[in-house]
Amino acid sequence: MNKHLQQLIELSKIDKEIDAFEPQIEEVNYKYEAALAKTKSIRSDIENLLEEIKEEELKKSKNELHLQELSQKLEENAQKSKEVKTEREMKSLQLEEEIAKEQVTFANEEIQRLEKIIESKKEQIEAAKKSLEELEANLESVKAEVDEKLAAINEQRQQVFMKKEALLAEINQKALAFYQKIRRWAKNTTIVTVEDQACMGCHLVIGDKVYSDVIRAEEITTCPHCGRILYVEPSNEA
Repeated sequence: MNKHLQQLIELSKIDKEIDAFEPQIEEVNYKYEAALAKTKSIRSDIENLLEEIKEEELKKSKNELHLQELSQKLEENAQKSKEVKTEREMKSLQLEEEIAKEQVTFANEEIQRLEKIIESKKEQIEAAKKSLEELEANLESVKAEVDEKLAAINEQRQQVFMKKEALLAEINQKALAFYQKIRRWAKNTTIVTVEDQACMGCHLVIGDKVYSDVIRAEEITTCPHCGRILYVEPSNEA
C-alpha cells in the first residue's frame, strides 16, 4: 500500500478517536450541569413564590383596611340610628348597615382565603429550600466526580494528540492538504473502505478500473461519485 495512503488512513483513525472524546466529555458534564440547572430552577421557584406572597399580602392588607373602614361606618351608623327622626331615614340606615355587614363578611372570608394561600406558599418555600440544601450538599461531590472523570478523559485525549502530532511530522504536506480539504465537508468519513465494490461513504458502486486502483493502492484513489478517499481492508483484497 502507498505510504502516503497508509499515513492518511492512520490519521483518519486518530481524528475519529479525537472526535469521539467530545460526546464522552458532554456525557460526563451532563450530570453536573443537570444538578446546576435543578438548583437554578429551585431558586427561581423560591423567588417567584416570594413575589406571589407579597402580592397576596398586599391584597390581604387592602381587605383589612377595607374592613376597618366598614367597622367605622357601622359605628357611625349606630350613632346615627339614635338620631333618626323618620322611618325613611331608619330604612336607609338599615339598608346601608346590611350592605356593610355583607361586605364585612366577604372581607373576612377573603382575608381567610388569602391567609391560606400565603401559608401554602410559605410551606412550598420551606420544602423548596430543603430540596435546595440537599442538592447543594451533593453538588460538591458531583463536581469532584466529574472533575476526576474529565481528568482521565483529558489524559487519554492528550496521548492521542501526541500520537497525531508525531504522525503529522511524517506526513507528506501535499497529501495532508488534500486530506484536510476533503475533511472540511466529509468529517470522519474522509477516508472510507470499499465493500462489495461500493464506496462506504456514498454507498454507490464504483467502476472496475477505479476498484482495481483501490485494490492495488499504489496511489491515493478517490470515489468518482463523492470524492472521498478509498481503500480496501487487507482481508477484503481480491
